[in-house]
Amino acid sequence: MVKCPECSKEIVGKECASCGKDTPHESLFCMHCGEKVEVNTEDIHDENDSEIDFKDRVLCSDGTCTGIIINGKCCECGKRGN
Repeated sequence: MVKCPECSKEIVGKECASCGKDTPHESLFCMHCGEKVEVNTEDIHDENDSEIDFKDRVLCSDGTCTGIIINGKCCECGKRGN
C-alpha cells in the first residue's frame, strides 16, 4: 500500500518493476524512479463508479481534496458537503 503524502490515507498500490518500490495502482509512471508502468484497467474497479453522474458532480469544498460529494459527504475525506 502507498500512503498519500498529504493526508496519509492508504492508496492501493503496486510494485514498480524497475525500482521495486510501491506506486499508486493507477499510475502511468512510477512516483519514485519515473519509469513507465503497465496499467491493467480490468483490475481497477471503484464501487462508486456506477453511482456517479459526472455531469452533475459536486466537488469537495476542501481545496486540497480531490473527492466529490456523494450522499451528503465527500467520498475521499468524509467532509460534509454544502
